[in-house]
Amino acid sequence: MSTSPLLLALLGDARLPSGGHTQSAGLEPALRAGTTPAEVPAYLRSRLRTVTRVEAGTAVVARAVAEDGGDLAEVEAAWAARTPSRALRANGRRLGRGYLRVLQTLWPGPVDARARTWPRPVVLGLLAHRAAMDPADVARLVGYDDAQTVTAALLKLEPQDPLLIAAWVNELLPDIDEMADQVSLLRLPEHIPAHGAPLIERWAETHDTATERLFSA
Repeated sequence: MSTSPLLLALLGDARLPSGGHTQSAGLEPALRAGTTPAEVPAYLRSRLRTVTRVEAGTAVVARAVAEDGGDLAEVEAAWAARTPSRALRANGRRLGRGYLRVLQTLWPGPVDARARTWPRPVVLGLLAHRAAMDPADVARLVGYDDAQTVTAALLKLEPQDPLLIAAWVNELLPDIDEMADQVSLLRLPEHIPAHGAPLIERWAETHDTATERLFSA
C-alpha cells in the first residue's frame, strides 16, 4: 500500500475546513509565557516527541481498528486517557469535526453516530482507512501538520522571514519521518504512546480562559 504524494499535499492544505488555521498548536500561550521566536525549533521538537507522537500513534491505531472493523470508541478512550488537559481534549474534538467534514465529502460512507465527539487523530485514522493511506503516511501527515500549524501561527504572532520558517520545518522532516516509522506498526489502543507534556498542557488550560487571543487554541 502506498499514498500519492499529491494526496498528502491535499490533506496538508491549510485551506481545508479541518480547523488547523484556527489554532496555533499551543504557540500563542507559549509565547505569552516567555518562549522566544528563536526557541520555536526546540518547541517543535518537544511537541513532536510528546503530544504529536501521541496523536500520530492514535491515528495509526484508529486506521488499523477501522480496517479490522473494530470499535473506534475504544481508540478515542485511549487517546483521552493520554490527553489529561481538558482544553487539549476539547480542541482535539473540535478539529475532529473539521476532518469529519473532509471525510464525508471526499470519502463518503457510513459513520458512527458518535463520530462528532471523536478527536482529530481518530477521525483522521478512519479517513486514512477509506483513502487507503499507508500507516506511516498518516503519521507523517500528523507530524507535518503540527509543525506547519506552529510555524504558520508564528508568522502571525511574531512575524519572521518566511524562508527561515521553511528552513525550520525542513530541518524537522527527518525527525517526522523517524517518528512516523516508529508508530507505523501500532495496531491496538493499548499500543498508543503515552508521553506527558506538562507545560504544553498548562499553557493550553491558561489559554482556554484568556479573553484576548488570536487563536482558539
